[in-house]
Amino acid sequence: MRFLIAVLAAFLSFTLPAQAADWDEIVAKAKGQTVFWNAWAGDERINAYIDWAGDQVRARYGVTVQHVKVSDTAESVARVVAEKVAGRTEGGSVDLIWINGENFAAMKRNDLLFGPWTDDLPNYRYVDTENKITTTIDFTVPVDNLEAPWGMAQFVFMHDTADVKSPPASVAGLLDWAKANPGRFAYPQPPSFIGTTFLKQVLIELAPDPDALLQPVADFDAVTAPLWDYLDALHPALWRHGEVFPQDAPTLHRLLDDREVSIAMSFHPAEASGLIAEDKLPDTVRTFVLENGTIGNTHFVAIPFNAKAREGAMVLANFLMSPEAQIRKQDPDVWGDFTVLATDKLSAEAQAAFAALDMGIATLSPSALGATQLEPHPSWVAALEEAWARRYASGK
Repeated sequence: MRFLIAVLAAFLSFTLPAQAADWDEIVAKAKGQTVFWNAWAGDERINAYIDWAGDQVRARYGVTVQHVKVSDTAESVARVVAEKVAGRTEGGSVDLIWINGENFAAMKRNDLLFGPWTDDLPNYRYVDTENKITTTIDFTVPVDNLEAPWGMAQFVFMHDTADVKSPPASVAGLLDWAKANPGRFAYPQPPSFIGTTFLKQVLIELAPDPDALLQPVADFDAVTAPLWDYLDALHPALWRHGEVFPQDAPTLHRLLDDREVSIAMSFHPAEASGLIAEDKLPDTVRTFVLENGTIGNTHFVAIPFNAKAREGAMVLANFLMSPEAQIRKQDPDVWGDFTVLATDKLSAEAQAAFAALDMGIATLSPSALGATQLEPHPSWVAALEEAWARRYASGK
């Protein structure tokens, strides 16, 4: 899929349209539009939140939101590429896309995005662009107001305290723990997002020069050699001896719930609390991070260059950044996704609402989450996934 995108997009060129600066005009044009929002659909709680946001936007602005459920964002990117190749420069089938990382980098590089546009959104002024650097840099690629942030994420581990009294503090410690507790650890199979993130987390800790990961792929074999040595040692100690891997994070969480494994992982610090509240994890599960920090990023929404409901997409994106929507999204009973906003910029009422959120028994405080490690350059994602598949997809 990524190869197809790269080959087709290499032939593309596009001049960005002029921007509408008046927000009232944008809102007026948006009324009556239907926004086809291509968004990952692998989590019931997230799907419910997207439905709620759509209901709010329809009631307030007369904009209908159609959630186009996708399992891989690259599918939506490929659709935009195909439309460009076919000469469909207006009336595209994708109006808004949940995106970050390598997919954003590919679309930006090949002029497949509308914008810049986020400065036109009233709620963008509340975004914490100073202290949350990943709201402006997406996997090392400058955002340049081409996508609107709507959630923060950080890689965390979950452990069942009934089995794990003292969780590992490093990836080396995790290997030692797995060897001492065979069959009690697993990670999702790449290219599942969480599985690939686990590979990146290990590589950041073990690479001879971690700064090399912030640049486009170079000296791949030398940089990644410690990762493959690590996985070769880890896999025999995994659940089902590393011959079978969970397909995604929800599958891994079910294994933790069934007590088939004792340590799992997530990219949402409050997810364990949310799953406990839904009786989908034992109440003995808690969250931990590694002593040197874990990978963090921001997830965004972007508008393709040929979006049909461009104004409606902007109205939806603006709502997603509103204090109301961000407060609801951070509630672990709803989603537990941390806010992109600088809460000190908000009204006293909004600040109080954030402070009143019960983040749950398994959620670490922001200070306890420790250092945020930057995502590697997007080019490392495909390279790591392809190398992993060659080595391990057969279960060997």
